[in-house]
Amino acid sequence: MNIKKINILIINGPNLNLLGFRNRNIYGSKTLKEINREIKKRFAKNNMRFRFFQSNSEGKIIDAIHKYRLWADYLIINPGAYSHYSYAIRDAIESTYIKAIEVHLTDISKREKFRRKSVIKEVCLKQIKGYGYRSYIKAINFIINENKKNKSAI
Repeated sequence: MNIKKINILIINGPNLNLLGFRNRNIYGSKTLKEINREIKKRFAKNNMRFRFFQSNSEGKIIDAIHKYRLWADYLIINPGAYSHYSYAIRDAIESTYIKAIEVHLTDISKREKFRRKSVIKEVCLKQIKGYGYRSYIKAINFIINENKKNKSAI
Protein backbone atom coordinates (compact mmCIF):
# COMPACT_ATOMS: atom_id res chain seq x y z
CA MET A 1 0.00 0.00 0.00
CA ASN A 2 1.31 3.44 -0.95
CA ILE A 3 0.94 5.95 1.86
CA LYS A 4 0.84 9.60 0.84
CA LYS A 5 3.43 11.85 2.40
CA ILE A 6 2.15 14.87 4.29
CA ASN A 7 3.62 18.11 2.97
CA ILE A 8 4.06 20.81 5.59
CA LEU A 9 5.04 24.38 4.79
CA ILE A 10 6.48 26.23 7.78
CA ILE A 11 6.55 30.00 7.42
CA ASN A 12 8.19 32.35 9.89
CA GLY A 13 7.61 36.07 9.76
CA PRO A 14 9.53 39.20 10.71
CA ASN A 15 12.43 39.13 13.13
CA LEU A 16 12.28 35.37 13.59
CA ASN A 17 15.55 35.16 11.66
CA LEU A 18 17.06 36.70 14.82
CA LEU A 19 16.00 33.85 17.11
CA GLY A 20 18.82 32.82 19.38
CA PHE A 21 20.05 36.41 19.50
CA ARG A 22 16.90 38.47 20.10
CA ASN A 23 15.57 38.72 23.67
CA ARG A 24 16.73 35.23 24.65
CA ASN A 25 14.87 35.44 27.96
CA ILE A 26 11.60 35.83 25.99
CA TYR A 27 12.20 33.81 22.80
CA GLY A 28 14.77 31.25 23.93
CA SER A 29 18.29 30.49 22.78
CA LYS A 30 17.61 28.27 19.76
CA THR A 31 18.16 29.79 16.34
CA LEU A 32 15.60 29.35 13.58
CA LYS A 33 18.01 26.97 11.78
CA GLU A 34 18.30 24.88 14.95
CA ILE A 35 14.51 24.74 15.29
CA ASN A 36 14.13 23.67 11.65
CA ARG A 37 16.81 20.98 12.09
CA GLU A 38 15.09 19.72 15.24
CA ILE A 39 11.77 19.45 13.38
CA LYS A 40 13.31 17.51 10.48
CA LYS A 41 15.18 15.18 12.83
CA ARG A 42 12.26 14.57 15.19
CA PHE A 43 9.76 13.80 12.43
CA ALA A 44 12.07 12.09 9.92
CA LYS A 45 10.20 8.79 10.19
CA ASN A 46 6.68 10.25 10.11
CA ASN A 47 6.17 10.27 6.34
CA MET A 48 6.34 14.07 6.23
CA ARG A 49 8.08 16.53 3.96
CA PHE A 50 8.89 20.03 5.14
CA ARG A 51 9.61 23.30 3.41
CA PHE A 52 10.82 26.19 5.52
CA PHE A 53 10.47 29.84 4.64
CA GLN A 54 11.25 33.00 6.56
CA SER A 55 10.82 36.60 5.51
CA ASN A 56 10.61 40.00 7.12
CA SER A 57 8.41 41.08 4.19
CA GLU A 58 4.64 40.68 4.24
CA GLY A 59 4.46 40.42 0.45
CA LYS A 60 7.06 37.64 0.32
CA ILE A 61 5.14 35.66 2.94
CA ILE A 62 1.97 36.00 0.86
CA ASP A 63 3.90 34.99 -2.28
CA ALA A 64 5.19 31.86 -0.49
CA ILE A 65 1.66 30.89 0.59
CA HIS A 66 0.48 31.30 -3.01
CA LYS A 67 3.50 29.50 -4.48
CA TYR A 68 3.17 26.39 -2.27
CA ARG A 69 -0.64 26.27 -2.08
CA LEU A 70 -0.86 23.18 -4.29
CA TRP A 71 2.12 21.45 -2.66
CA ALA A 72 1.28 22.02 1.02
CA ASP A 73 -1.22 19.86 2.86
CA TYR A 74 -0.70 22.03 5.94
CA LEU A 75 0.76 25.40 6.78
CA ILE A 76 2.36 26.12 10.12
CA ILE A 77 2.79 29.86 10.35
CA ASN A 78 4.41 32.07 12.92
CA PRO A 79 3.50 35.46 11.45
CA GLY A 80 5.32 37.36 14.20
CA ALA A 81 4.01 40.92 14.49
CA TYR A 82 1.92 40.43 11.32
CA SER A 83 -0.42 38.31 13.48
CA HIS A 84 -1.93 41.43 14.90
CA TYR A 85 -2.78 43.39 11.77
CA SER A 86 -2.05 41.58 8.49
CA TYR A 87 -5.39 41.05 6.87
CA ALA A 88 -3.43 40.39 3.66
CA ILE A 89 -1.74 37.29 5.13
CA ARG A 90 -5.06 36.26 6.65
CA ASP A 91 -6.73 36.54 3.25
CA ALA A 92 -3.92 34.59 1.57
CA ILE A 93 -4.43 31.69 3.98
CA GLU A 94 -8.20 31.82 3.59
CA SER A 95 -8.18 32.08 -0.21
CA THR A 96 -5.76 29.19 -0.74
CA TYR A 97 -7.69 26.78 1.51
CA ILE A 98 -4.49 25.46 3.10
CA LYS A 99 -5.17 23.91 6.49
CA ALA A 100 -3.20 26.22 8.76
CA ILE A 101 -1.96 26.26 12.33
CA GLU A 102 -0.77 29.54 13.82
CA VAL A 103 2.12 29.23 16.27
CA HIS A 104 3.86 31.62 18.63
CA LEU A 105 6.87 31.03 20.83
CA THR A 106 5.38 33.18 23.59
CA ASP A 107 1.86 33.35 24.95
CA ILE A 108 0.68 36.43 23.08
CA SER A 109 -2.45 36.64 25.25
CA LYS A 110 -0.18 37.48 28.21
CA ARG A 111 2.05 39.99 26.46
CA GLU A 112 1.61 43.67 25.61
CA LYS A 113 -1.96 44.72 24.84
CA PHE A 114 -1.28 45.21 21.11
CA ARG A 115 -0.05 41.59 20.81
CA ARG A 116 -3.12 39.96 22.33
CA LYS A 117 -5.33 39.89 19.22
CA SER A 118 -4.53 37.79 16.19
CA VAL A 119 -6.35 38.42 12.92
CA ILE A 120 -4.77 35.22 11.56
CA LYS A 121 -6.29 32.91 14.20
CA GLU A 122 -9.79 32.82 12.73
CA VAL A 123 -8.61 31.26 9.44
CA CYS A 124 -6.55 28.57 11.17
CA LEU A 125 -7.50 25.17 12.55
CA LYS A 126 -5.71 25.97 15.77
CA GLN A 127 -3.48 28.50 17.49
CA ILE A 128 -0.61 27.19 19.62
CA LYS A 129 1.24 29.68 21.77
CA GLY A 130 3.58 29.91 24.69
CA TYR A 131 5.65 26.74 24.40
CA GLY A 132 8.82 28.22 22.93
CA TYR A 133 10.15 26.23 19.99
CA ARG A 134 7.94 23.35 21.16
CA SER A 135 4.97 25.29 19.74
CA TYR A 136 6.10 23.99 16.33
CA ILE A 137 6.40 20.43 17.67
CA LYS A 138 2.89 20.66 19.13
CA ALA A 139 1.57 21.91 15.78
CA ILE A 140 3.08 18.94 13.95
CA ASN A 141 1.70 16.53 16.55
CA PHE A 142 -1.70 18.17 16.03
CA ILE A 143 -1.37 17.45 12.28
CA ILE A 144 -0.43 13.82 12.99
CA ASN A 145 -3.48 13.42 15.24
CA GLU A 146 -5.76 15.11 12.68
CA ASN A 147 -4.60 12.66 10.03
CA LYS A 148 -5.13 9.67 12.35
CA LYS A 149 -8.69 10.88 13.08
CA ASN A 150 -9.42 11.40 9.37
CA LYS A 151 -8.16 7.91 8.46
CA SER A 152 -10.24 6.25 11.17
CA ALA A 153 -13.36 8.03 9.83
CA ILE A 154 -12.98 6.40 6.40
